[in-house]
Amino acid sequence: MSGFELHDWMQPHLARVEHALSAGIEAESPAHLGQAMRYAVLDGGKRLRPLLVLATAEAVGEAPQSAAALNAACAIELIHAYSLVHDDMPCMDNDVLRRGKPTVHVQFGEAQALLAGDALQTLAFEMLTPQDASVSAAQQAACVGLLARASGYQGMAGGQAIDLASVGQRLSEDQLRQMHRLKTGALLLCSVQMGAACVPNLSIPVQAALQRFGQALGLAFQVVDDVLDVTVDSATLGKTAGKDEAADKPTYVALMGLDAAKAFADALAAQAMQALADTGLPDDRLAALRALTAMVVERNN
Repeated sequence: MSGFELHDWMQPHLARVEHALSAGIEAESPAHLGQAMRYAVLDGGKRLRPLLVLATAEAVGEAPQSAAALNAACAIELIHAYSLVHDDMPCMDNDVLRRGKPTVHVQFGEAQALLAGDALQTLAFEMLTPQDASVSAAQQAACVGLLARASGYQGMAGGQAIDLASVGQRLSEDQLRQMHRLKTGALLLCSVQMGAACVPNLSIPVQAALQRFGQALGLAFQVVDDVLDVTVDSATLGKTAGKDEAADKPTYVALMGLDAAKAFADALAAQAMQALADTGLPDDRLAALRALTAMVVERNN
């Protein structure tokens, strides 16, 4: 990875994703719904999931600026944004701060926030199925299936259900891992899988190694999130700090202690790096994925 600068790699890709998301959500829409959608999606967030899509596409030999890769990158960010809008609502986590600004329901009201989340979710699948010939039918079908499974009751939504049902309970490490495998890890793994799906007939060993990578990275992200919730202030975090502890939610810090949680995140990052090596893909094409892995563990928000 010598000579690779993640910032230089990220900037043009982030610009393309931001432009495509902005173009895909019209501000002028029925009853100003588009304004709430744009507020939820644009000008904020790390864009880790779309970056993982594009970096994986690059790793397997697909141009990250291709229509298949860009559409998949935008689609998974839309699903992520919808999940945050709904998670922040009073019936769920009841939070008032997201990405350093008032949450959507605070800014636009609960009903508009609910509709904005619904519309973002369906827009994701619209972006995966363009009406022109820019993305093959096989690529469309593969990505739609991956994203539907990762975001549904056997993925992100199921994980959120476990999370809500587990308040005040002490989960075992296996139970906590399963909750986060679904709630957070499913979409991060899906990002990797959709990037890989841009190339048809990818070998089984490469797919398996990338799956191990996505699983390890997804869990590392959540462990770091749990650490940051108790070590970083709200201004830096961009959302309410200490909320998990205050709500008596099960976390890795509560389960194993702060130092052990930090060590676990490092071990998961090492597993992710080894999985990348196991793909056998050229080192230069893996550089972005390696750098993103380091960013996940070293981040402060």
